[in-house]
Amino acid sequence: MVSLTIDDKKITVEEGLTIIQAAKRVNIEIPSLCYIEGVESIASCRICAVEVEGRPNLVASCATPVSEGMVVKTNSQRIYDARRTVLDLVLSTHPLDCLTCEKAGNCKLQDYCYEYDVKVSSYIGKKNDYPIDDTNPFYYFDKNKCILCRRCVKVCSELQCNNTLCFSERGFVTHVSTPFEGKLGESNCVSCGNCVSVCPVGALMPKSRVKFRTWETRQVKTVCSFCGVGCEMYLKIKGDRIVGVAPAMGPANKGLLCVKGKFAYGFVNHPDRLKKPLVKKDGVFEEATWDEVLDIIADRISGIRQKYGPQSLAGLSSAKCTNEENYLFQKLFRAVIGTNNVDHCARLCHASTVAGLAATLGSGAMTNSIEETLNSDVIFVTGSNTTEAHPVIGAQIRQARLKGARIIVADPRRIELSKDAEIYLQIKPGTNVALFNGMMNVIIEEGLQDKEYIEARTEGYEGLADTVRSYTPERVGEICGVDPDDIRKAARLYGKADRAGIFYSMGVTQHSTGTQGVMSVSNLALLCGNIGKESAGVNPLRGQNNVQGACDMGSLPGDLPGYQKVFNPQALEKFEAAWGVKLPDKAGVTVTEMLAGAEKGNIRFMYIMGENPMISDPDINHVEKSLKALDFLVVQDIFLTETARLADIVLPASAFAEKDGTFTNTERRVQRVRKALEPPGEAKADWQILMELMKKLGYEKTYGGPSEIMDEIAGLTPSYGGISYDRLEAGGIQWPCPTRDHPGTKYLHKESFTRGKGLFKQIDYVESAELPDSEYPYLLTTGRVLYHYHTRTMTGRIEGLNRISPESFAQINPVTANRLQLSDGSRIKVSSRRGEIFTKVRVTDVVEEDVVFIPFHFADGAANYLTNSATDPIAGIPEFKVCAIKIEKAD
Repeated sequence: MVSLTIDDKKITVEEGLTIIQAAKRVNIEIPSLCYIEGVESIASCRICAVEVEGRPNLVASCATPVSEGMVVKTNSQRIYDARRTVLDLVLSTHPLDCLTCEKAGNCKLQDYCYEYDVKVSSYIGKKNDYPIDDTNPFYYFDKNKCILCRRCVKVCSELQCNNTLCFSERGFVTHVSTPFEGKLGESNCVSCGNCVSVCPVGALMPKSRVKFRTWETRQVKTVCSFCGVGCEMYLKIKGDRIVGVAPAMGPANKGLLCVKGKFAYGFVNHPDRLKKPLVKKDGVFEEATWDEVLDIIADRISGIRQKYGPQSLAGLSSAKCTNEENYLFQKLFRAVIGTNNVDHCARLCHASTVAGLAATLGSGAMTNSIEETLNSDVIFVTGSNTTEAHPVIGAQIRQARLKGARIIVADPRRIELSKDAEIYLQIKPGTNVALFNGMMNVIIEEGLQDKEYIEARTEGYEGLADTVRSYTPERVGEICGVDPDDIRKAARLYGKADRAGIFYSMGVTQHSTGTQGVMSVSNLALLCGNIGKESAGVNPLRGQNNVQGACDMGSLPGDLPGYQKVFNPQALEKFEAAWGVKLPDKAGVTVTEMLAGAEKGNIRFMYIMGENPMISDPDINHVEKSLKALDFLVVQDIFLTETARLADIVLPASAFAEKDGTFTNTERRVQRVRKALEPPGEAKADWQILMELMKKLGYEKTYGGPSEIMDEIAGLTPSYGGISYDRLEAGGIQWPCPTRDHPGTKYLHKESFTRGKGLFKQIDYVESAELPDSEYPYLLTTGRVLYHYHTRTMTGRIEGLNRISPESFAQINPVTANRLQLSDGSRIKVSSRRGEIFTKVRVTDVVEEDVVFIPFHFADGAANYLTNSATDPIAGIPEFKVCAIKIEKAD
């Protein structure tokens, strides 16, 4: 610690802080145009100059570290004059169009010129006259307003790590550009908008359909509704519309956003939003009142339950809805309807994580925190296209590399992070278990395992060692299609690291052996003592904004909230006492079992909240057939989705910006979602709809708001026991948080595992359920792209995203394309044993020969017409990532 004096205030701060950082600790604001928290200072603007006793010249406070006994003045006539001179010089080349500039009211240059009484520049000379670059769909760049502060360049190169922007030329003609002076729309820009967020003037500005001035807006802090990173942000509201988004300095995103979080807010105010309840009569939807539709639903639930029993009804909850809404949904089915037939999309993405990690560690969640990534020695990314599916975490992995972390990537596609990797293993889809076993074989053979950790904190090691003994690098290289020496290098790099974190996603989980894949990841981490350690761990990246929370809330057929089993007598007794009803003690059916049951007539009624299985589930032809076989289907959503079109009743729900609640992100962090707008028309928050339906069914419990629902959750769910809205106002809390005075848990299993000792599992490699043959000679794998989210219900209504990524496509290796006489843009028919689609070719070496990648987002050319519904026998997750296809030229 260092003691110093700033403006006659004596303070003590950590060594290594700069003067500007220390001043902030005592609420002394020093002006700056170039400084960005978390980025190495470049001291280019010099407006942050201060006096330090004993030094003849003014110093840049953003680049000068504090020292013992330092005496600092931040405000004197000398400093005032110096700052005024700097502003005078900056203004000499800056347009004086503040009256019409859209940055007015939020412009640092304007604010400082007002503060230091600089009306016009005293330096009269040449002005810049650059053309405006408006080639990016989301923002434009006016170089004439650029003050060369370097903030955009620094954030692009050091935080986003994309290196799109740089400085060109010298002297008066110095300017920010892309490499080789290209247009932004033709560059490698990923449209994250972080440069726009940090620009202190009007040089980089978002394109907006609604003109507004800063003082006409209000800001509401909330959490992004797209992927599972849990980025905090501010919604800018003018009247009843969202007109912009600004990143918050949240613990997960540290002031960054991706293209969707920054620019894809337009769906909230989109004219296609559902505004009134709809009832289908003679095959046509008609508007109805809330009382009418809730009476019909209650009547059909009661009638079908009486005739066929409660097990004939089933529901799909939603990873896009809040914790409170997921809690009420499962409560509706368990306490009111009387069945555990409730599931959600986690079944399709990370059910194998929940099952696998619960078996080996005792808890099926990300063990460590996102911010710990920056201090990892080695980062192993496998089965995750992180920069596209979880862009802000992808950026932080790249930041870690700049700090010295070494990266291993194992993925069937040559993803962007493979360019940052020291070792890249382009494995065949479905061979994850073999790769992990091969790495463990090398680690054990070369004595790199953590023997003390294994002895003290694990069990089952001997069985694991016996299992992996036969998985030599040569054998695994043959299975995976990679060089055995690269397997050795990856094993040594991981095995020798002090702090090594594994990051994985659906490339590991979405297999008929998905649970085994997750257990193998756990085996590898346990072998090297990397669980229960900061900046290490096993880190499954959850796909949707609240998929972690939906699981936590019991939106699973075998789990009550907090993963308390439905067949556990003590858990049942607790919930029965709290809810005042007798609860079913038999596990319900999964998503895939619901659809199979509907086809057979065992499931008669389904209630789908915020899910779109007509795009997201495997074998869509079967999904459609099953949903049409139901006696009654209710869909609750914000748009008339492909699934909603099949419904008997459609209920209009609120979007994330129109309600209060909480989301739980991928790192177990519970965060507040805040209402910024009223919902359109007669749409209601999901929790209100559910509560009103429960009343219609005779369950009279009412809630004054989501905070009361969270209080009920906390009383029944030990891991959420200390969480309340009052506490969350100060910031998110990571579970487990058992008591009101508990700070939350940064990383799991520090002292002991939830199950006692970490369990090694003996896992052998098993081939995928369906592999290429003479009839279907190519292997299909699926996934996401950066510019869309899940089934495009929200992102499909954003013009800029559709401009960049307008339609389905198939990535095909040049060798395969040549053999089939295909070129970029060729239209093809892709068929599997379950269906066929038409799409366009993208020839690329991102995939290996005879492997094809198709994103699953698009309804036109939907990959899930092709995918295999074969499931993991433990977790019930379908095998989205591997199936056999054939390719034909189409007209």
